[in-house]
Amino acid sequence: MSKKLMIGAVAVLASSTVFAGDTFTTLDVDQNSTISEAEAATMPSLVEQWEALDVDANGELSVEEFAKYAVK
Repeated sequence: MSKKLMIGAVAVLASSTVFAGDTFTTLDVDQNSTISEAEAATMPSLVEQWEALDVDANGELSVEEFAKYAVK
């Protein structure tokens, strides 16, 4: 793999991690380190994936659960 290609791949991975972190923080309005269904309501694609993402079925998404969210 060329050095430029490898640097590009790392940049893409880093930017998606930053996006996830920024989005999680923005959605976590009450700053309790989870996203409730009410907080998620502003993102229809997140609501569509809610059941699959909320692995422990506690009605909230942790940072780890949200990290599996696929932007559509």
